[in-house]
Amino acid sequence: MNLLHTALEPMRTLAAALGPSPAFELKGRVALITGGGDGIGMALARELRAGGMRLALIDIDDGKVAMAATELGGETLGIAADVRDRAAMAVHVQRVTEHFGRLDLVIANAGVAPAPVTVRTISPEEFDRIVDVNLTGVLNTVKPAIETIIENRGHIVLVASCAAFMPGMGMAPYMVSKAGVEQLGRALRIELAPHGASAGVAYFGFVQTEFARPLDEDELARKFDAHIPYLLRRRISPEFAATQVIEGITRRAGAVITPGIWTPIAWMRGMIAGPTDRYLTGDPWIHSMIRAIERRHAGETAAAARHLREAQ
Repeated sequence: MNLLHTALEPMRTLAAALGPSPAFELKGRVALITGGGDGIGMALARELRAGGMRLALIDIDDGKVAMAATELGGETLGIAADVRDRAAMAVHVQRVTEHFGRLDLVIANAGVAPAPVTVRTISPEEFDRIVDVNLTGVLNTVKPAIETIIENRGHIVLVASCAAFMPGMGMAPYMVSKAGVEQLGRALRIELAPHGASAGVAYFGFVQTEFARPLDEDELARKFDAHIPYLLRRRISPEFAATQVIEGITRRAGAVITPGIWTPIAWMRGMIAGPTDRYLTGDPWIHSMIRAIERRHAGETAAAARHLREAQ
């Protein structure tokens, strides 16, 4: 019997690791959401508020976050802040914890996207801006909250994107930042597990928000979009995205991928990455689009130089 018990112990350990975690109850708990002034962040806030949570919203737009806090009611704290400001984010997380007496859920949702641009033509400053908001801003949000999340056996959601596992031509800084968020979230989930807390990564396809409007209005971005199969480029609403994330939160999911058409692509990414890259590397249409992006950049650079000369 002792021998059998010893032989079965690794299987019990694996079953415990793979088994269901305790559900995350919303009612009476406190959530902090960055990018909470509109879009997915605001949709999440409405759903969590309806579920009985008290909320802190952080957004760089002070007008939007104030309006959101007013709409959601007196149990909501609105804070205007830039997630790139590490010191300020640490202060705000502490403020939220002290204001409500606890913090149980953090959703790092704030992000930005550039217009189509190549690595050849993007300015280093713009590349840094995208990565600073989308990746470093996530760290600045999560890091000061970890101790209280562990104390309350809470949960953290890092909002990545299906862009994390797709080729990044014309959008490299965005894809790079979201791939980084994915890896940060996967590491965090494993690191929090021994402490009874959890983390997960949310992956979205195309969500119809103000965030996406500049890309929707960009001529070259629309051409790229039209070249993507319809089921992959189909827009979902912020409200649908929010319901999927919250369902994942309640079961402490390690990953939430929506719409579902992206799930098999995420699973098979290792198998399809090589063939996809080889195809796109030799695709004449992709070549023409890259040249079009670079020509536009050259035209914008020339126009800026002309305006500078005229101003002088």
